[in-house]
Parts: sequence; structure tokens; C-alpha cells
Amino acid sequence: MKDESAGAMIRTMACDLGIPVVTYYALHAAGAGDGAALLAGTAAAGLRMAWVAVRSRSLSPFSLLMGAVFGVGLLFTLLTGDARWLLIKHSVMSAVIGLVFLVTAYRGRRPLTLLAQQSFVPGRARALGAAFEADERVRRGHRVASLVWGGGLLAEAVVRVVLVYLLPVSVMVGLSTALTVVTFALLIGWNARFIAKHRHHSELALAA
Repeated sequence: MKDESAGAMIRTMACDLGIPVVTYYALHAAGAGDGAALLAGTAAAGLRMAWVAVRSRSLSPFSLLMGAVFGVGLLFTLLTGDARWLLIKHSVMSAVIGLVFLVTAYRGRRPLTLLAQQSFVPGRARALGAAFEADERVRRGHRVASLVWGGGLLAEAVVRVVLVYLLPVSVMVGLSTALTVVTFALLIGWNARFIAKHRHHSELALAA
């Protein structure tokens, strides 16, 4: 993903991650229990997602996935009474997205990295798709990026599940978000270096 799409993704994540965490800790400080505060944070994130969909008059595959995972997390929490399910849902989401990255790296018409890039920069979606179709180097770059992102997200999912059952919920709410931020920061940093390296090699090839 290029810089502009990465910037759009960071802004979206800041809202998606920040709203439920702020809601949880505000209610927790006011005396609400872990379950009620987590449910409220999840509901706040869901309302924001619905508002974005109404405003843009569209619902992206990522929004559909997030809505489905939120719903499953709420259902299991209500059925089991265990607030940890509202934290584990983030691992479910990461694992599903990670697997889709890996599968689409070599299966399917387009890798998830391309679809993600197009969704974050809709004005350039057609140009990005045309570049992917026309240039083997672009296709190879997307395949490599999909493998790296898939592996990174799967690793994050596993680490979170282990920590959820080792640490208190009140600690894991913030730590879970921090884990997501660190994972995406590392992946975006790798992505930026990967793109810069290939741009440099392309410029050297053109100059030769």
C-alpha cells in the first residue's frame, strides 16, 4: 500500500480503535463492570461503523467483516457471560483477515492488499487495478506484501488470545489496542521500506 492509502488506513484505525477503548475506560472509571463497559465500547464502535456506511452510502467488505465479528463477540459474551469474548473477537478478526491475505496471495483474481489499497484510496481504484493487471512486478509485490501482512496478523491474533487468559480484562483492553497499533506500525513500516526498495530498483533499471 502506498503512503496515501496507509495514511487513510491509520486515520480509520485511530477512530475504530480509539472509540471503544475510551468508552470502556470512561465507564469503568465511573463504576461500570468489565462486561457492561466492554459491551458499551463495542456498541459505540458498531454505531460509528453504521454512521460511516450511511454517510458514504456504501458498505465495504472490511465493514461487513467487522460487523459480523462484533456480532459474534456480543453473542458469545451474552451466552457465556465471559467479557473476554469481546477481546477475543479482535483476534478472530485478525485471524480471518490474515488468512484472507494468505489465500489471496496466490489464489483468486486479486490479492487483499490491492483491494485494501483501492478501498482506502477510492479515487485511484481504477488506476491501481490497471497497474496490477499490466505489470508483473506490481503483481509480485502485492503477493509478497499479502504474505507478510497475513503472517503478521495471524501472529498478532495468537499472542492476543494467550494474553487475554493470562491478564485481567481491565489491563487487556488497553494492551489489546496497543498490540494492534504495534502490529500495524511494524507492518506499515515494512510496507514503506518494501515500496521504497522496489522504487529504487526500478529507477536504477530505467537509468541503465
